[in-house]
Amino acid sequence: MGFGLCFLYLRNIKGFGWNHKRIYRIYRELELNFRIKPRKRLMRERPEPLAVPEQPNRVWSMDFMADQLADGRLFRTLNVIDDFNREGLGIDIDFSLPAERIARSLNRIIEWCGKPETIRVDNGPEYISGNLLAWAERRNITITHIQPGRPQQNAYIERYNRTIRHEWLGRFTFDTIKEA
Repeated sequence: MGFGLCFLYLRNIKGFGWNHKRIYRIYRELELNFRIKPRKRLMRERPEPLAVPEQPNRVWSMDFMADQLADGRLFRTLNVIDDFNREGLGIDIDFSLPAERIARSLNRIIEWCGKPETIRVDNGPEYISGNLLAWAERRNITITHIQPGRPQQNAYIERYNRTIRHEWLGRFTFDTIKEA
């Protein structure tokens, strides 16, 4: 609200008989005369469309979720799904899930259902680590990172995370990691 509106409000609605010079002096003392600059909008590149695989076991998606135990300790879950049929391939739960642990979990899933061509991930520190990228290179698996700030490019796993949050994590309180 600018000075003119303040003046009219105090004069006409509140009924104060002060003149405009007095109201302007108080307006400045309260530092109401500083203009709030509008934020500049950042121009972003167009998002890439969500790729839909043609067969199972071609593209997997991975993402982390966080929750807490009944005593307040935080734990994380690593969720892995197949993008073709939205099948949950694995959930790994622990207090800490570094890149080496991710590679072990993926090795177990690969033994169970075969190797994917591509794994789609966001830009988290575990996913850009040299250990995970070297593991993927040894296995001839392409790690595809989504654009920063575009979780809709990883929509399949985000929807799976929502289901896990509402169907399991939101309904139960866990006391230990084993229970989770």
